Amino acid sequence: MTKEEFKEACKPIARGLFGKQGSVRYERPHFPLRSLEQMLIDLVSIDPIDWYHYVFSREPLNGKFNDEQRRHWMEEATACGQEYARRMIAEYDSSDPEKLARGMGMKVSYPTFPEKTDRVLFAEYRVPDTICIYMDAVKKAKKYLAKPEIRAVLTEKLDVSRLLLAHELFHHVEEKYKKEIYTKTEKIRLWSVGPLHNDSTIIALSEIAAMAFAREITGIPYSPYVMDVFLVYGYSPEEASGLYEEMMEFVGRQPCAPEEK
Repeated sequence: MTKEEFKEACKPIARGLFGKQGSVRYERPHFPLRSLEQMLIDLVSIDPIDWYHYVFSREPLNGKFNDEQRRHWMEEATACGQEYARRMIAEYDSSDPEKLARGMGMKVSYPTFPEKTDRVLFAEYRVPDTICIYMDAVKKAKKYLAKPEIRAVLTEKLDVSRLLLAHELFHHVEEKYKKEIYTKTEKIRLWSVGPLHNDSTIIALSEIAAMAFAREITGIPYSPYVMDVFLVYGYSPEEASGLYEEMMEFVGRQPCAPEEK
């Protein structure tokens, strides 16, 4: 299976960590199963900036960019997320995502599933002031976090529901400061004819910054993109293994060997 075929096949649950996912009613690809522990060990060792190939593979305008632009935007959007995390911590005198949410006047709920049960959805922000954390994914993750070897890799800093909440809080912050925040003001010119032109925001920047914001708030020592594999594993170890393969390919590393049957 080619990289493009994989991306199309996995779109239903692997378009990104916390965004809306597509229907799971499709014929899944087949990948050799790998140890969750070893996959996580490999992924947490990736420098957060080096995830840019993977991040931009989900960007609709990616074909218009070169690697220099992708890496630059990854660095700038990461810095943006970190800056606003520090600002919120200072403003509300707390790094606890739940306290930050209360301070911002957010309505946070923790239902088991989203309203549409044919979608795999981890969390979502609804303008102007609502965040939903879907606990089905959280509960599946907790089952693996109860294993000492997995907890050792992901560290005691990881609380999945708080990480999800921190990520979604950034989208509220982004909406509040949309006239000035980098993820909204940075644009790419798609075309121009005389005085006419079409400038577009870059969707990936919002997610990059949200990841950096969540990492800064929670203090986890690795990129939250690791959660893509960890949370998907709770639904399909096979798909998680395939997604891991793709991530390792994007950063130029050799995937670990499959588990013996």
